[in-house]
Amino acid sequence: MKSRDIPFVSAVLEAGADDRVFDSLLLTGPLVIGLVVVLGRSLVTEAVAIAYIAAFVGHTLYRGVRT
Repeated sequence: MKSRDIPFVSAVLEAGADDRVFDSLLLTGPLVIGLVVVLGRSLVTEAVAIAYIAAFVGHTLYRGVRT
C-alpha cells in the first residue's frame, strides 16, 4: 500500500503545491498536535512543536525566496 492510496493523504498530495516537503509538513501537523494532546505539555512536546513550526516557517520562507 502506497501513501497515495490513503484517502486524505491522496487529497492533500493532489491539491498540494507539488512540493513533497510542504505536503509532508501539512500531514505531520495534526500528528504533532496529537502528540501534545496525548503526552501533555512538557519540555519534550514543546521542543517537538517548536521544531515543527521552525521547519514549516523555514521551508515556506525558503520556497518564497527561491521562487
